[in-house]
Amino acid sequence: MFNPLDFTGRRFLVTGASSGIGEATAVLLGRLGGQVVLAGRDLNRLNHAIAAVPGGGHSVSSFDLGDTDAIPGWVAKLAADGPFHGVAHCAGLQTLRPLKSAGAAFVEEMLRVNIGASLAMGRAIRQRNVAAKPASLVLISSTAGMTGQPGNVVYNATKGAIIAAVKGMALELVRDDIRVNAVAPALVRTPMSEKSMKIWSPEQLQAVLAIHPMGFGTAEDVANAIIFLLSDMARWITGTTVVVDGGYTAQ
Repeated sequence: MFNPLDFTGRRFLVTGASSGIGEATAVLLGRLGGQVVLAGRDLNRLNHAIAAVPGGGHSVSSFDLGDTDAIPGWVAKLAADGPFHGVAHCAGLQTLRPLKSAGAAFVEEMLRVNIGASLAMGRAIRQRNVAAKPASLVLISSTAGMTGQPGNVVYNATKGAIIAAVKGMALELVRDDIRVNAVAPALVRTPMSEKSMKIWSPEQLQAVLAIHPMGFGTAEDVANAIIFLLSDMARWITGTTVVVDGGYTAQ
């Protein structure tokens, strides 16, 4: 039976795979038959995450994606074991900080980790023998890149930059038979978001929930969209951002 989501024999790199959206994506890829390299900074957490990925042939790679200039070389080494049919770049940094407190060091770090690493991943995947033909690169934006949020301006800027960047990257990488897209989640319950929720009052939590018509999402909800963009079902889709927000931006 034909299954357009059968990833048997295909190899994928998932960054930020030790938790949240990255981990959920790695698990789903494994369920669909793909081989996954799970990447992140914390080797112990990666080893815990890989245990939940079905199938075999998976591996982990500990790497600090803040070292953007080293990303192409790192990815090339990983591809020595076989080219990647897709990359889901789920790693990122989210820190709430009012604009008045956003000094140069904070802004530089947010830009480097959130947009700089994304651009470097585009440089990495187009290297010789790194990507299978065809291949797909999926980045993580956010509805924060489409709407204003006081106290979150720098994060807003980095995620808006990804929405713009995938358009240009898609046009550059199409000659390499590589599609480039993004997903833009609203508030999703992950270890990262749970940290923010802990400091909210019950009233604040209810107010945020009220602006998500379908409630808060899960990491699996976003992983489903990533899997679609990695699959052949999206073979004629590039340069776009898929919003996964439970109706948040429909208001």
